[in-house]
Amino acid sequence: MAELRKPRHKWIKWVAIGLLTVLIAAAGVVEFALRRVEPFLRTRIVESLQIRFHARVELDSFHVSLVNGLWAEGKGLRIWPPSQVEGVTVPAGQGEPLIRLDEFRFHAPLRYAPGQPIHISVVELKGLSIHLPPRSHFQHPSPPAGALGVPAKSKIPIAALVRFQVEMIEVTGADLVMETNKPGKLPWEFPIARLKLTRLGADQAMTFDAELTNPRPRGTIYATGSFGPWQTVDPGESPLAGDFHLDHADLASFKGIAGILDSTGHFQGTLRNLTVDGQTVTPDFRLTHFGNPVALTTRYYAHVDGTNGDTWLDQVEATLGRSHFNVQGRIVRQPEAVVGGAQQYGGHDISLAVNVDKGRIEDFLRLTSHTGNVLLTGDFTMKTALHISPGPLPVHLRLMLNGEFQLRNALFTNAKMQKRIAELSLRGQGRPEALKTTDPATILSGMQSSFQLAGGVITLPALDFTVPGATVQFKGVYGLEGGKLDFSGAARMQAPVSKMIGGWKGLLLTPADRLLKKDGAATEVPIEIHGTREQPDFTIDLDGMKISGQR
Repeated sequence: MAELRKPRHKWIKWVAIGLLTVLIAAAGVVEFALRRVEPFLRTRIVESLQIRFHARVELDSFHVSLVNGLWAEGKGLRIWPPSQVEGVTVPAGQGEPLIRLDEFRFHAPLRYAPGQPIHISVVELKGLSIHLPPRSHFQHPSPPAGALGVPAKSKIPIAALVRFQVEMIEVTGADLVMETNKPGKLPWEFPIARLKLTRLGADQAMTFDAELTNPRPRGTIYATGSFGPWQTVDPGESPLAGDFHLDHADLASFKGIAGILDSTGHFQGTLRNLTVDGQTVTPDFRLTHFGNPVALTTRYYAHVDGTNGDTWLDQVEATLGRSHFNVQGRIVRQPEAVVGGAQQYGGHDISLAVNVDKGRIEDFLRLTSHTGNVLLTGDFTMKTALHISPGPLPVHLRLMLNGEFQLRNALFTNAKMQKRIAELSLRGQGRPEALKTTDPATILSGMQSSFQLAGGVITLPALDFTVPGATVQFKGVYGLEGGKLDFSGAARMQAPVSKMIGGWKGLLLTPADRLLKKDGAATEVPIEIHGTREQPDFTIDLDGMKISGQR
């Protein structure tokens, strides 16, 4: 029996050896096929991109695997912008690539029908960087494909044999940098955490879903919309539209202000020129030097230069606390430089026209208070030009205003100060006897003046201050830091001095009534306010007789 089994064992042995030989041969065939397919597909990818972008394309490496379908991976992809001069190619190793890609990979089933594209469900990209040159780079006609060393599309036999159809591109770790034509202007950079592109096609808009980091104020943007079709002549003119949500943006990115901002809105236009409308909510807006928060909400319509972030505010409707105002103007990025021997600091330069049509003065004064205490309250309107230049100083020292305001129904929060205002009013009416029975808080005043703010000091060159019974014309300054008061002027009283003083002292001053009468006022007397917001010193000089009060 043992002898009969030997031939069978030999037969099994030789079958096994044969199968092993076939497998080794098959592996060799597959390896040979892969070696032939890799350069074929690599050439097809490079040629397709060169045709699509009309530019030089380089791909460092490309590998494929046929295990469970076609798996492909490439590394070191670079695509240059179209040449600036017709018929001239950017030499290898020179110029900044338009697109850099660290690596990409995709999978496709091993099914191919002649004339039909190879279907790829997802292409994964990692380490994508898009560096968009300024518009001037694209002001020359793009060279034909042949001028770049790329065969014309109709002359590429590979293109007729193999085409790819991609359903989706998923990107992680991307970066978009856009340059500007303006000399010295800083480029605008957007780090992109993730990006998903669908509805891909050479001549159609693709949809996107993105998460990216907003540079300033720093926060996360979630955006969905459409992009394209890609404009080869100038990618910066590629259409872009969608909706966004800026989440938890930290205003401390801007020197001098703070608060956490949320914003939603819509954008439409091109990469270089976007129209944006939306709204913002900042419940804790504040100046960092003072640290007292006031709620701020806005509804805005603006144009944005995507190359550098410069923003033109066409219309902004804002509410600060209980105050409503409108804003128009621009916010531009300024590079650091030396101009005319003077240091020019880098940062955002803000120029706005502000119209407070329905405000409360305490909302604005609270921003410049360390404790939240304000000098006075009242209905407030204002028109002013606002300018904030970049620099190392706190924002309240860089803020410049030049305008005019009107204050109605004003009430000083300092009890001593308000008591002197009430005294001025009652004496001006010739009712000094009412001082003991009148609640000072019932005496409301009004003010109006032009004003300037610079270096943290408000200058009022001609302040008209009115209360029932008196009009005061002041000039002086008010310091935001510490609330320093330094005003002087003249009070024009309706009552003569004898009635102002009252009693037997008033009778003694009757002869002075004619002497103090001036320009239609029964009495005109000097008045001064000094001290601070917390400790005011209010003085009325009645021809050497002083009515004063100091806390």
